[in-house]
Amino acid sequence: MSFCDLAVSGVAELQPYVPGKPIEELQRQYGVRDVIKLASNENPLGPSKAALAAVALSSKEMTRYPDGNGYALKMALADKNQLAPEQITLGNGSNDVLELVARAFAGAGDEVVYSEHAFAVYPIVTKAIGATGVVAAAKDYGHDLAAILKAITSRTKIVFIANPNNPTGTWIAAAEIKTFLEKVPENVLVVLDEAYVEYLEQQENTIAWLQDFHNLIITRTFSKAYGLAGLRIGYAMSHPEVADLLNRVRQPFNANSLAQAAAVAALGDDNYLQQAREINAAGMKQLIAGFQKLALQYIPSKGNFITVNVHSNAAEVFDDLLYEGVIVRPVANYGLPQHLRVSIGLPAENERFLEALTKVLGRGE
Repeated sequence: MSFCDLAVSGVAELQPYVPGKPIEELQRQYGVRDVIKLASNENPLGPSKAALAAVALSSKEMTRYPDGNGYALKMALADKNQLAPEQITLGNGSNDVLELVARAFAGAGDEVVYSEHAFAVYPIVTKAIGATGVVAAAKDYGHDLAAILKAITSRTKIVFIANPNNPTGTWIAAAEIKTFLEKVPENVLVVLDEAYVEYLEQQENTIAWLQDFHNLIITRTFSKAYGLAGLRIGYAMSHPEVADLLNRVRQPFNANSLAQAAAVAALGDDNYLQQAREINAAGMKQLIAGFQKLALQYIPSKGNFITVNVHSNAAEVFDDLLYEGVIVRPVANYGLPQHLRVSIGLPAENERFLEALTKVLGRGE
């Protein structure tokens, strides 16, 4: 007997999500001491002082369970986004919230639509609940909203759209998404995954759309621009009835007390967020200039990462970079076997990556 025969339909087909290689693992396996990690789209600034102070204060109560309702964080988010607290669902990172949506609204016999080259979690949560994933062909490495509309059938329950998209960094103008929402049937939920929205130069107030589109769910995270990836805290904003249903399948205490406290502090630290945007914009220009010098094609990105075509087997280039103490991300699992995704780091980290890439590609003078 195989235990795969006992698993829920779809689970046996899944491969475990492979995160970016940790620094400690590279040091342990390769014996490389001086390592930089540009693999997981983390904020290179580290957490803000305000977040660190909040964690230190909250840590004194670690023997207590966290506030299962997340009152303080929900109130802070509601105030910032002009929503009712009842419209917010907290998660152990936004990945948690994406899974809650799938579990609450889809199952065997249902279809979930997402784009080619879109975030790997979408097919994972879809197959894990026994639903059928429907992949809409990408356009210029990004979402083709017309193709997604055509993919919607009477069996469709959920549509996932990442904007900006991970791992390609592509972005759809707000007006296009709004027009798309107007065409989607009311009984189909649209999840607008905005994990990288804080990096956009001009941000459309998509949250205001919740008043008109009750089938819209917006997910965001504190893992990227706010620098709290290690604490795992994200959230969804939706119609109150949708949020109520998500909370029915949400695990008790899924948002820990340290994460909640840090998120409240980070949410009010506008100076830190502005600094994060500035270091990201400068780093993006630095990497683009480096790619142009190496005559490498790249996908223009609106996130805190950029995906570059190394014009060869990217997995081999990835391995060679590891020996140079540089961790990036191969994205063959996204259908991009010649591309590497590189997170924006501090100036010295970006320069070291470019030097290592030049060396392993044999492009040095």
